[in-house]
Amino acid sequence: MEKAVCLLSGGLDSATCLALARRDGYQCYALSFDYGQRHKVELEGAARVAAALGAERHIVAKIGLDAFGGSALTASIDVPKGRSASEMGAGIPVTYVPARNTIFLSFALAWAEVLESSHIFIGVNALDYSGYPDCRPEFIEAYERMASLATKAAVEGRTRVKIHTPLLHLSKAGIVKLGAELGLNFGLTMSCYDPGPEGAPCGQCDACLLRRKGFDEAGIEDR
Repeated sequence: MEKAVCLLSGGLDSATCLALARRDGYQCYALSFDYGQRHKVELEGAARVAAALGAERHIVAKIGLDAFGGSALTASIDVPKGRSASEMGAGIPVTYVPARNTIFLSFALAWAEVLESSHIFIGVNALDYSGYPDCRPEFIEAYERMASLATKAAVEGRTRVKIHTPLLHLSKAGIVKLGAELGLNFGLTMSCYDPGPEGAPCGQCDACLLRRKGFDEAGIEDR
């Protein structure tokens, strides 16, 4: 079995991505981040998913992007609520965290090199959140090219990193259907950007609305 580093937020997309990597026979090393996000409860979901799906190891890296702010997820900026699909697709949302995926992939790249792995899985999706610059195919392709120049293993010709993005062109309904086919327990996941004090999802942020839309269109109950 080949090793793979799987970025795992605890949400629907990353959990489905991890389940897919496991199904495809990879030994999965799950990597999550405590980056100062207001929805830190997602890390509890990540731990549940990693354990349920049999990750070889699960690491939570503390990196503190809230030191810079600039996002509704890391600063005192209101999380948008009740937006329509057209509003969500217009421009770069305030929930975009500057350079987040660039940083996350850098950590994944470092761990992959230590593990002597060529594979990184990330659950980016370019359809529902096309406004996020670090979810675009061209970003992933450019990062993959950079990775071949940035590590000792690649320069010495021992490995060439492949960044797997199996959800990139799926709709949210398609992701839900794929998760169901993989036997994913959706009740383990957490997608809300602005959960209540006890961790209950708000039901009105972009992440909650997109999740609900995905389950409704897939005809599957969200537990």
